[in-house]
Formats: sequence, C-alpha cells, structure tokens
Amino acid sequence: MANLRSHRIGEQMKKELSDIIQNKIKDPRVGFVTVTGVEVTGDLQQSTVYISVLGSNEDKENTITGLSKAKGFIRSEVGKRIRLRKTPDIMFKFDESIEYGNHINQLLHELNHNDEMK
Repeated sequence: MANLRSHRIGEQMKKELSDIIQNKIKDPRVGFVTVTGVEVTGDLQQSTVYISVLGSNEDKENTITGLSKAKGFIRSEVGKRIRLRKTPDIMFKFDESIEYGNHINQLLHELNHNDEMK
C-alpha cells in the first residue's frame, strides 16, 4: 500500500516539478531541463528527482547548481500544489539512461554501416 502511494506521489511530483522548473524558475543557469522521473521513499520523507539537461557538461553543472540553490523554493511550491502533511526533501540527480541509449544506438548504427561496407 505504501509503495503504491509513494509511486502516485512521485508521478504527481514529476508533473508539478516539470511545470515549476519550466515556468517559475528564473535562474539563468537553469537551461532546458526535462524531469524524467521521481522516486519517493516509502515514508514520503525524501525524493530523488532525475533530470535530463540539453547541452554541454558545463551547462549540466550550472543547471544542477541553479536547481540546488532553488531547492527551498521548489519544495515550497510542490507543497502548495500537492496536499501532504510533510513535503519530501528533494535531491536532484542526472538521468544517464538517455545518453547511454544514444551511445548504444550510435554503436549499433556503426556496426550496421560496417556490415554494409563488406
């Protein structure tokens, strides 16, 4: 039961965080960010927000710095939008799965190209 509730809250937080980051954050360090997932612990005390950032490694570092600085504002906005007794603490992490998938796709494309050349 708690697992289902934490999953539902994570999905709602994902939706709200996407809106908050796109429309409310005015920090110029925060670039084009996509919230790819949110994991909430069973006791609803902590959440890990997985993000994907378009740009270079410097853009990614600037974005994570800007989001970390705005963590209090983001948490209060989530608390206003989702009615919970206690709003989970937010921790931002990069979602490496998209880059990994692109790397695998590139390797497969190169293999197919080499097979066609033979």
